[in-house]
Amino acid sequence: MQHTPSMHALRAFEAAARLGSFARAAEELHLTPSAISHQVRALEEHFGRAMFVRTSRTVILTPEGERLLAVLSPAFEKIEAVCAELSPPTQKQDLSVHCTPSFAAKWLSPRLPAFMNEHPNINIRISSSADRLDLAREDEIDVLIAYGNIRRSAGVTTHALGTEEIAALCSPEFAALHQDVGEKDFESLVRLESTFSPVRWADWFRENRLNVAAHQTGPAFDRGSMVIAAAAQGLGLALETVRFAQAELNAGSLVRFGDGRFRSIERDLHFLCYRTRDAATPKVRRFCDWIIAESGV
Repeated sequence: MQHTPSMHALRAFEAAARLGSFARAAEELHLTPSAISHQVRALEEHFGRAMFVRTSRTVILTPEGERLLAVLSPAFEKIEAVCAELSPPTQKQDLSVHCTPSFAAKWLSPRLPAFMNEHPNINIRISSSADRLDLAREDEIDVLIAYGNIRRSAGVTTHALGTEEIAALCSPEFAALHQDVGEKDFESLVRLESTFSPVRWADWFRENRLNVAAHQTGPAFDRGSMVIAAAAQGLGLALETVRFAQAELNAGSLVRFGDGRFRSIERDLHFLCYRTRDAATPKVRRFCDWIIAESGV
């Protein structure tokens, strides 16, 4: 091992190279940026060549640095994975999962008891918001369920959680009241707006070849779960994913509007995201395998 530099120097280099920043590497490893810089310089002195081209705001790998990173990252992933496997079985591991509030309430939470029973040593910590997050910058989050039009990031693996049906839904009473609705009637029909959804009423009108202006005719909500609740109470017509409304459809408090006359929209809306380097980490792998199976993809 006489040609191998210190493990501390290798770890500091790998984090700085993967994250593209000494400051972010310092945050991940709970060190100071100067400590990261010191370890990287020690590594460069050991090899007698530069690993980075340093600029005022970032660091760029040299060809030698890229060669070293390509070996180190998978090696550290394997070390972390086997260490997790060898940890005492009674030790609980926290798994931080972030998603939108509606996904947490309408889809994930009802299914979590099954996962918890199967994996009692994994402690799920759920956070939710409508904000778009970059997993590459959110070190405290292990798994992200992204919604809508996502931006793919280097070092992050992304899986679509199945194509979803986005349908016009309403209460049975609302459907009966408007069973003979025509194209002109949609202009004044109370339509509930889901402001966070990437699928809009204009999309649904185009899908059904209806020449209808998509101006707002009903209240707007920033949560899909609130739109579904309002529609079930007879407040108006909702355009939402059946994934969130399945319980209400099964119970009969919601029905598809038009009794088969109108087409739904199909689109990938939810995406499972995790750091590629964490793919072999047991807690991440087990949760991801489970949620992919639950999604039927």
